[in-house]
Amino acid sequence: MGEDVRLQAVVALAQAMAAAHTPRECWRAAALGACDALGGTFAALSTWQRDLGRLKVLVNAGRRAPDEEEFPDSETYPVHQFSEITEFLHERWAGGGEPNAWVETADGADAAPGAYGPAATAATAATAATGSARSGGPPGRAEPRSWGRVAALRRRGRGSCVVAPIVLHGRAWGELYVARPVGAPAFDRDDADFATVLASVVAAGIAQTERLEEVRKLAFTDPLTGLANRRAVDTRLDEAVDRFLTDGAVVSLVVCDLNGLKHVNDTHGHAVGDRLLERFGSLLSCCSARLPGALAARLGGDEFCLLAVGPEADEVVAVADELCVRAGELEFGEGVACGVASTGDPIGPVRSARRLFRLADAAQYRAKAARSPKPVVAGRDGSVVRLADTPPAGHRDRRRFRDARPGA
Repeated sequence: MGEDVRLQAVVALAQAMAAAHTPRECWRAAALGACDALGGTFAALSTWQRDLGRLKVLVNAGRRAPDEEEFPDSETYPVHQFSEITEFLHERWAGGGEPNAWVETADGADAAPGAYGPAATAATAATAATGSARSGGPPGRAEPRSWGRVAALRRRGRGSCVVAPIVLHGRAWGELYVARPVGAPAFDRDDADFATVLASVVAAGIAQTERLEEVRKLAFTDPLTGLANRRAVDTRLDEAVDRFLTDGAVVSLVVCDLNGLKHVNDTHGHAVGDRLLERFGSLLSCCSARLPGALAARLGGDEFCLLAVGPEADEVVAVADELCVRAGELEFGEGVACGVASTGDPIGPVRSARRLFRLADAAQYRAKAARSPKPVVAGRDGSVVRLADTPPAGHRDRRRFRDARPGA
């Protein structure tokens, strides 16, 4: 492969990873880009989970075997089966070497002798003469040699692979793996060197994705409780109402106002008030777990909400009822005013996210005014829909959400 072609492949890989919007998209772009650049038919990206002592496969791309999922949940391999990442690699770093890639073949031969670079020459020569005690290989084999990896090549009909360590923030993060089928030309030393370059590009892309994920987390997370924030609810509620208008999925919104927070702050101090908010946030998260996919959020101050898409209205009301009971048991707390609005109840037309929120907010307002120990539900309390449509003087829609459509 010419230098111009390889440069183009590096640029394409970097651009594809930069265009990814999620970690999964980033992993897939990395694997496919490296696979194309190296002329492989299959590629995988794995991360080293140090605390669990294993390599976890994040993505399998290209021509997958029947037992390989694209994004496997539980495909892991004990690190001791791939000792190069924990032993040989670190020994090379200690000697001032670079984390270069290497080649494995299904017949167990070294397709790329010396692929580990000058710093490894002495170690490789010594091991070749005596055999690899750690990996259990026979005499004449250059380290690293992963017999588990060789067996996997044979089992899946692959003839050779090139493995490139991925180093992130100065530590071994994982590995990039690209394979060719039996009958195709085996990877060589030039391929291993190029894989080392590709792994560096992949590492840079992963680092960028991690930074973006951290920014997104900060942008959509309440720093005190760790719940979603108003911006996250805003986005998710618009999407939920769009889904309701498209396929009729039930969308339910629970709006909560924690009673007595000002009194707690004035009497016991803001540290105790913050602790009360954190405890209620944990309680809301716990209750929301009964509704698959529900989003628990703090809107700001003493106001929280729960957004569910799919569960029936009665299920959501039952969770809201449990929330009211358990909130009343919190130390220093005075319970919670809770309002529910669901498209599964007779609440009239809902053409926008703002409309559903106004209904839930009106129900919460009614619960607050009546000091109700139970949730007030729009469509089941005759006054709530009227209140949402014609709020009394002094009452306002306290949280504004984007109105994606006219006619709210």
